[in-house]
Amino acid sequence: MRSRVLSGMRPTGALHLGHYHGALKNWVRLQEEHDCFYFVADWHALTTHYDEREVIEQSVYEMVIDWIAAGLDPDKSTIFIQSRLPEHAELFTLLAMGTPLGWLERVPTYKDQIEKLKDRDLATYGFLGYPLLQAADILIYKATYVPVGEDQSSHIELTREVARRFNHLYGRGHDFEARVAATRARLSKDDQRYYDKQRKAFGETGAADAWAKGEALVRRAAAALPGWSDADTELLLGHLRGSGRSVLVEPQALHTEVLRLPGLDGSKMSKSYGNAILMRDEPAEVERKVRGMVTDPARVRRTDPGNPEKCPVWDFHKVYSDDATRDWVWTGCTTAGIGCLECKQPVIDAIVKQQQPWRERAAALTADPKKVHWIVEMGTERARTVARQTMKDVREAIGLGY
Repeated sequence: MRSRVLSGMRPTGALHLGHYHGALKNWVRLQEEHDCFYFVADWHALTTHYDEREVIEQSVYEMVIDWIAAGLDPDKSTIFIQSRLPEHAELFTLLAMGTPLGWLERVPTYKDQIEKLKDRDLATYGFLGYPLLQAADILIYKATYVPVGEDQSSHIELTREVARRFNHLYGRGHDFEARVAATRARLSKDDQRYYDKQRKAFGETGAADAWAKGEALVRRAAAALPGWSDADTELLLGHLRGSGRSVLVEPQALHTEVLRLPGLDGSKMSKSYGNAILMRDEPAEVERKVRGMVTDPARVRRTDPGNPEKCPVWDFHKVYSDDATRDWVWTGCTTAGIGCLECKQPVIDAIVKQQQPWRERAAALTADPKKVHWIVEMGTERARTVARQTMKDVREAIGLGY
């Protein structure tokens, strides 16, 4: 069984090259190795753009088109819209009942975003709670991995803490100890002693090797003993962990390679900053934008030597150019052997070449919007099947199964 990966993206405008190299490229690769769930985070968009509904509405399906154009395969990845699944909101609400307020206030991006987005009124419960909504998005699909950059690691750690707290509060039914004893008794005497030894070691020191040895024993029993169920495995692993049954799975952050492209002005690429190259920009528009990019301020005249490390165009060469081209650029810039427009041309050519299949695939989807809607509907129903099962487990654990 392949491990599950989950990620999402907020529909707040057209996607640009920064989105592709920062996330989409990895999503495309991961779908070949994992069971991938990718969702349009329209509720998350409302946490900062609650007064701009038109932007969100226009961007939802356009973003899905960009995803598929970039290489996401609906037959390999489950693509869906967050707001079509009220189960996300239900889990968010139930998790909120037991999540300490201080956990949300200490998330680094909370104060950081308030500082960066001073032009928006973010003194809302929705904005404070968005890391918990994000946790619900992940936990409802029992995702094993979440691809994130280093700046998002705190969100995954919060998600793990939320899952751990939930399992501790609700993973122990009234007959938990009795069921553990009955299941443990099915092991041989030697395996029982070995299991107890690893549980004690893990509980006292948190040693990873103790957990690994205990887990391996339980997995061997699951494969060898007749009538052993997944519930039996989960029960003993929960007891080994000391948390009870794992109703919710603690995800791992998947730190994939993230290439950060600067914008045309050298700052972070963002459509709202007006400095982005969009994924589906026409060739003439790409050429216009790249030709107008800022360069090393030391190169006032054509004859002035420059320093590529101080030029945003060099960051594009790192992504789009081969070694020979980069050597040519470095030598030409530092000796004033080439001008800035000459330096930019290989970047223009490489971007246009990369975008060609994106534009072709996007054109076919734009011409057939019903196909895009169908892809999303099918993905949403696949996601709903998983989400409903998780919520059934959650309700029963909390005591809402009546």
